Amino acid sequence: MKADYKKTVNACFIGYIVQAVVNNFVPLLFLTFQSQYGIPLSKITFLITFNFSIQLVIDLLAAKFVDKIGYRASALSAHASAALGLCMLAFLPELTKDPFIGILISVVVYAVGGGLLEVIVSPIVEACPTDNKEAAMSLLHSFYCWGHVGVVLLSTMFFRFVGIGHWKILACLWALVPLLNMLAFFKVPIAPIIEEGGQGLSFKELLKNKVFWLLMLLMLCAGSCEQAVSQWASAFAEAGLGISKTAGDLAGPMFFAIMMGLSRAFYGKYGDKMDLVRFMKISGVLCLCSYLLISLSPVPVPSLIGCGLCGLSVGILWPGTFSLGSAGIKGGGTMMFAFFALAGDVGCSVGPTYVGTVTSLSDGNMKQGILFACVFPILLLAGLMAVRKVVENKENPSLGIQ
Repeated sequence: MKADYKKTVNACFIGYIVQAVVNNFVPLLFLTFQSQYGIPLSKITFLITFNFSIQLVIDLLAAKFVDKIGYRASALSAHASAALGLCMLAFLPELTKDPFIGILISVVVYAVGGGLLEVIVSPIVEACPTDNKEAAMSLLHSFYCWGHVGVVLLSTMFFRFVGIGHWKILACLWALVPLLNMLAFFKVPIAPIIEEGGQGLSFKELLKNKVFWLLMLLMLCAGSCEQAVSQWASAFAEAGLGISKTAGDLAGPMFFAIMMGLSRAFYGKYGDKMDLVRFMKISGVLCLCSYLLISLSPVPVPSLIGCGLCGLSVGILWPGTFSLGSAGIKGGGTMMFAFFALAGDVGCSVGPTYVGTVTSLSDGNMKQGILFACVFPILLLAGLMAVRKVVENKENPSLGIQ
């Protein structure tokens, strides 16, 4: 890979750290918002749903406007929006009549940046002349995990040694990450997403592609498999380790994120020696086993271990599907990546909602919810087998599966 494009890839790595900041910083302040502004917790937790809803809308709209304004302009806009939203969070609640409205507006602004980054960063890396695109994609997505861990650890240290009362300073400090990375995107080279002389698939052509729908299923299952357990990891940490809710909120999600990051980093280093679909199948089986361990174990500690195994298993699913799409659907371009991001985000909403619904119907038995969620890794494995069958029938040999 040319030296200049290494700078592009590094900027994209930081782009995923920016997305981790956008998604994981504000939840650490929920209790602070409740005590400082007197906002009911029911309204505060709505911020998570609202954040991802805005990102879903951006996923859908990006298919129309990113190619028109260009990837550089989109990257600059995404980083500027993320930085502005985080800064607004520090000031706007004090300037609005209802502090919750100020927080909500700030969430809208930074969520636009987060959603746009999710759509554009992966295709930018795919377009770079890297030696092994699947490995590069996996390594790229691992930076979201490390960003998640970093946000939790560094923010917790700041609150511990500087004081939670100074959270507004920390919000502005986190805003420096997208601001500085925006400066990098002014200079780094961005390779054409569609090869010169080529033409991207139209919306109708994409919808008629059998592989596209199989990969949409994989993205839906990838998001569901990941979040169905991730969103409940703190509860298992509390029960398994006998720790407080605050400690559980840190230990559970961080354990999950670290294991997911290790999985992605491992494939990023050794992926050139592996069959991607086979690795994803093994991950799907491990995911199913982790669900069964969580739900069927009679004691809490193995359930916590199951959470970690789940993080390890889902690491490759999202970036692996992106790589399969890039290799197997020539000319998919921005529209394809935007729909993949949309399907993944829908899965991120469906998974925990499904678990929560089954848990409620089972008189609060969360293990029942996880057990019934085994449908997601099973569907994932079925989708992977269908992708393999398409390739073996030579209907789409460009996927390059060994």
